[in-house]
This record gives sequence, C-alpha cells and structure tokens, in this order.
Amino acid sequence: LSRAGWSCRFFCDILPPLRRFVQALTSFVTTVFWKEEVMVRLCARIVAAFPVRAWFSALALGVFGVAAAGMVLQQMLSLSPCPYCIFQRLLYLLIGGLALLGFVWPLLRQLWCAAIMLLAAAGAGIALYQSWLQLYPDTLAGCGMSEPDAVERLVDWLGMAWPKLFLATGFCASREWEFIGLSMANWSVLLFAGVLFWAVLLFRSKG
Repeated sequence: LSRAGWSCRFFCDILPPLRRFVQALTSFVTTVFWKEEVMVRLCARIVAAFPVRAWFSALALGVFGVAAAGMVLQQMLSLSPCPYCIFQRLLYLLIGGLALLGFVWPLLRQLWCAAIMLLAAAGAGIALYQSWLQLYPDTLAGCGMSEPDAVERLVDWLGMAWPKLFLATGFCASREWEFIGLSMANWSVLLFAGVLFWAVLLFRSKG
C-alpha cells in the first residue's frame, strides 16, 4: 500500500477504539461528578486559585523538563531518535517558548493558549500516528523507510543546523525504550493531551 493507503488504514483502525475510549471517559467523568457543571466549576476554581503567570511558568518548566529528559535518556541509553521523535521535541520547545511569552505578557493569555492548543493537538496527532506505526512495525509507511514527508524534511534541515538537538538517526516504528509497557510515543500522547487540557482550562478561565 502507498503512504495514503496506510494513513487511511491508520484512521480506520484508530478512530473506533478512540471513540469508545472518549465515550467511556465521558461516562466515567459524568458518574463521578454527577453533572458537567460541577466539574467545570471545580476546574475553574482550581485555575482561579493561582495567578496566570504561575500556570504559564509551571507549563514552561514542565515541557522544557520533558524535552531535557528525552535528551538525557537519549545520551544515557544510546537511543536513536526518529524524525517524529525530534519533531515532538521541537513542539515541546515551542510550547515552552509560548508559555514563557504567557508569563511575560499574561494579558494575551487567550492568544498564547490558543497557539499552545494547536501545537499540543499536532503533537498528540504525531505521537498517536507514531504509536500506530509501532503497533504495525511491518508497514512501509514509517518514517525513514519511504519518501520523506514535510515533517521529515523539516527535521532533516534542523538536524543539519543543530545536530546535537535535532539530529534524527532512528526509525519511527522501533520501540527502543519502554516504561510500564508504554513506549516514548505512547507517553508523549498522554503528555500532549495533558498540555491540551491545561490550555483549554486556562483559555476558558476568567482570570
């Protein structure tokens, strides 16, 4: 199959279980909090309990820490990051940069949050696609095994400009590192989803 064919198979495989997961999660949250208004009110109180600058600084520290941890693991365990791994690292750094802008100019909170939401959604999508490639490692759609796409070309350019930070040497379908059964791509899906949830809460807050 072509890359487009594998992409169609990816969405056909991932969307039904993802939909069931969202439905189950919604049902669980509704059961726990009884009403949606209760949960929204609780989250709003949590956000309002701290100044906007504190939320942005916490996010910046978190995402920069994730990027730094990935680089430390790469050096300690001699891991070979793939182009999608490097692209996710770039997104973490960009989100951290936007969070710093939010710390400096908190009055533009919704602008920074909107940009962070877009980057987090893109990161979650890339990490989810990489997780699917790792689930089906025999496909030829994986990066490094076929004609490079826009992400791979961008990473190649960054790798030549800043090799210590952005050089990609691995394949996206490989699972070189796991923690409690989840690969780095699996963890990245959860982390980007957390950033997205954080940005939505702060965007909707009245502070």
